[in-house]
Amino acid sequence: SDGGKLLVVPMVGSHWLSMQEVVEKLSERGHEVVVLVPEVSWQMKTTQAYKVVTHPVSQTLEELDNSF
Repeated sequence: SDGGKLLVVPMVGSHWLSMQEVVEKLSERGHEVVVLVPEVSWQMKTTQAYKVVTHPVSQTLEELDNSF
């Protein structure tokens, strides 16, 4: 199929680990993928498979840790 554009706004948490694989596969198949991630997160790392755009958040990593 023709590649399309996809904006992904995942929430911090374990579901991103399985979602990341799907996003990478879509990118491999020609889709232009942009993933919007918070500046403070645990498991959301950058990759060359898709474009990552960060956005500021008011929460620090320590506050994020304490909330869980």
